[in-house]
Amino acid sequence: MARPRARHDGDKKRSSFALKYLVTIISSTAAETVTFPLDITKTRLQLQGQLGSKKSPYRGMFRTAIGIVQEEGLLNLWKGVAPAVIRHMVYSGCRMNFYEYIRENVFKRNKYGQYPLWKAIPTGMFSGAAAQFLASPCDLVKVHMQMEGKRKLEGLKPRYKGTFDAFRSIVRNDGVLGLWKGWVPNCQRAAIVCLGDLTTYDSAKQAILRNTRLEDNALTHALSSGCSGLVSATLGTPADVVKTRMMNQKYVNGRGVVFRSSLDCLLKTVSVKCVHVCSLLTGYWFKLPLLINVEWCCLHNRTQTSNVSIRLQLLG
Repeated sequence: MARPRARHDGDKKRSSFALKYLVTIISSTAAETVTFPLDITKTRLQLQGQLGSKKSPYRGMFRTAIGIVQEEGLLNLWKGVAPAVIRHMVYSGCRMNFYEYIRENVFKRNKYGQYPLWKAIPTGMFSGAAAQFLASPCDLVKVHMQMEGKRKLEGLKPRYKGTFDAFRSIVRNDGVLGLWKGWVPNCQRAAIVCLGDLTTYDSAKQAILRNTRLEDNALTHALSSGCSGLVSATLGTPADVVKTRMMNQKYVNGRGVVFRSSLDCLLKTVSVKCVHVCSLLTGYWFKLPLLINVEWCCLHNRTQTSNVSIRLQLLG
C-alpha cells in the first residue's frame, strides 16, 4: 500500500517542478519583453567608445533610446528580443528551481523556518552561474543582434539575417564551442547578479515579515524585489559591462582580439575611460529593478492560484 503513495508523491513533485518552471519562464519572458528597450539601450551605452570600435558620441540613456528610434526605427528597440526570450526559457527557469532545490534539499532551512544569509549567498551564486552557463549561447546571440542596427549606421555589412541565422553562422565559423564565447564573464556576472537578486530577495522578505506587521502578500514581495533589484544593479553593473564587451569582440583561434580575459577587459575599460559611467548606471539601474520587480511579483502569484492568466495581469 505504501508504494502507490510514494509513486503519487513523486508524480506530485514532478508536476510541481513543471508548474514552477512554466510559470517562471512565462513571468520572466513577459518581464524581459516589457523592459527590452532599456536592455538594448544599456548594451549600446556599454559598447560605445570600446577599444577597436569606431568612436561614437556619448549620449545619455534617453537620448540613446530616441536616437535608435530616429535612426533605425521603433521596432529596433526590440532587436534581439527573440534570443533574449529563448535565454530566459533556460536561464530563469533553471536558476529559480536550482535555488529552491538547494535551499530545501541541500542546505535546508533552520529549525525556525529561516534560510541564513551564509547559506543564501553560495546558493544564489551557484544557481545563477550554473543557469547562465546553460543559457550562454542565447546571451551571445542577443548581444550580437542588438548591435546589428548600429553596424548598418556605420556602413558595415550585417552579420546575420535573423536569430537562427546567427546561431548557424556562429557554429559554422567557430564550431559549437563558439556559442560559449565569453561564458566566463557571463557566469561571473550571473553569479554576482543572483547574489544580489535571489539572496537579497529571500533575506529582505524574511526581514520584512520578522520586523513589520506586513504579511506574505504582494506588497511584501514588491518591497523585497525592489531591494533585490537595487542590490543586483549595484553589484552587477561592472560585470555586465565586461560580459557585453567580451561577447561582442572578435575572436581569432579562440582568443579575443581586443581583450584577453575578464580582468584585462575591466582594466582597459577603466584605464581609457571607455564608458560614460553615469549613463551606464542609469540604463542598467532602470532595467534591472523593473525586470526583477515584475518577475518576482508574477512569481508570487504562483503560490496564490494555479491560473497563469491571473498571474500575468500584474504586468498591466
